[in-house]
Amino acid sequence: MTTMALRNTGTLAWRTLVQIKHNPFELMDFSIQPVMFLLLFTYVFGGEIAGSPKEYLAFALPGIIAQNLIISTMNTGVGLNTDISKGVFDRLRSLPIARFSPLAGRIVADVIKQAWAVCLLLAFGALLGYRITTGPLQVLAVFGLLLTFAMAVSWASVLIAMLVSSPEKVQIFGFTLFFPLTFASGAFVHPASMPGWLQGFVKVNPTTLLADAVRGLLTGGPVATPVTQSLLWAAGFLLIFAPLSVRAFRRRI
Repeated sequence: MTTMALRNTGTLAWRTLVQIKHNPFELMDFSIQPVMFLLLFTYVFGGEIAGSPKEYLAFALPGIIAQNLIISTMNTGVGLNTDISKGVFDRLRSLPIARFSPLAGRIVADVIKQAWAVCLLLAFGALLGYRITTGPLQVLAVFGLLLTFAMAVSWASVLIAMLVSSPEKVQIFGFTLFFPLTFASGAFVHPASMPGWLQGFVKVNPTTLLADAVRGLLTGGPVATPVTQSLLWAAGFLLIFAPLSVRAFRRRI
């Protein structure tokens, strides 16, 4: 049963990925948006915040990677809600497949797209002057951590998609949830520069912890605590939102 469920998930993930061949714009949200954030934050805010764009890039790139990864999970919910609206899931319902595989398949496909976005940001960062000072194992650990986190957080987007009636509402509710989570964080500035009443939230914010973990793994610094706390947040998202999403999916379909 488990093997069959994994095969179902893989098949449906491939269904989503193969669409890129016929419609390259499927990758636009994972390509243009993160690069725009990188360029804008580096060259618009870098001189004011850190004294120079290059100095700010060393701090901001890991934060932009973390922020983009969390925001991009909304694409999973939008895609699933669109499929439901177009009747795709009506056809899947008649097939002998695992009930959760349509959800998991979309998440797996989008996590692979997330890997592309991370590679793109690191490549553009290198062109702008960002340098990784650790080794290959730490870089692999960054990818493992980021993709694990993306997979877990995606279930929150899936739950939103199962509860609202249109892709537009997925975006509205998704932005309401994820924007405060990503911008009220230490992704772009040091928490110490914020008001005291806000620092408590920022320091335990998963975006802050994920950005700190990526910084430590790519350029040195504390790693154990932010990585462990990021994984605990990922486990929390998975344990809470995955069962709720599958339950909401069964009720809707």
